[in-house]
Amino acid sequence: MPLQILQHSLAQVWVAELRDVKTETARFRSLCNRLTAVLFLEATRDLMLRSCEVQTPLEDCEGAVLGSGVVIIPVLRAGLGMVPPILELMPEAQVGHLGVERDHVTALPRCYYSNIPEITDQTVIIVDPMLATGGSLLHAIGEARAVGARDLRVLSIIAAPEGVAMIEEKEPRVMIYTAVLDRCLNEQKYILPGIGDFGDRLMGT
Repeated sequence: MPLQILQHSLAQVWVAELRDVKTETARFRSLCNRLTAVLFLEATRDLMLRSCEVQTPLEDCEGAVLGSGVVIIPVLRAGLGMVPPILELMPEAQVGHLGVERDHVTALPRCYYSNIPEITDQTVIIVDPMLATGGSLLHAIGEARAVGARDLRVLSIIAAPEGVAMIEEKEPRVMIYTAVLDRCLNEQKYILPGIGDFGDRLMGT
């Protein structure tokens, strides 16, 4: 199954605080960072490794280095908030940018900006904190595939069943890592119970 939901007590606590309408911007950003870091660790636990030799203060020993690189593609603008904690863990990762917005009437995605580095054998991780209808994410996956991405993974802090089903149907090989699977979308295609507009709360606007 391409959906992986975090099974961690702290993640549940952080999600509850993230949802709270009383949570202020600075704390919201901190919670976003924590959840992103845990999701990223889960999503990269099976990256290919190469052996190397390490000199400790006492003797030589065998170590490991990554077998290939990682490209992070945040979906603007809310996805930008998930980049810093990933770069803290993997500062050598490349970062592309993809601007996809949803028409509030039709709920269809529209791409207004794309800057993705050349993909060869890197693992590509698309980050978008809210997986709602799946339309924007499908567009992002298509953009990444167009420049050579094969190993694709998605990090979303909160996901809706409708969006997950869309990705499973159209892109069954793409793994989705999320902290929580919410109940449904409302008529305006917002996730319930959700957290409101993630980008607004993240940016303090």
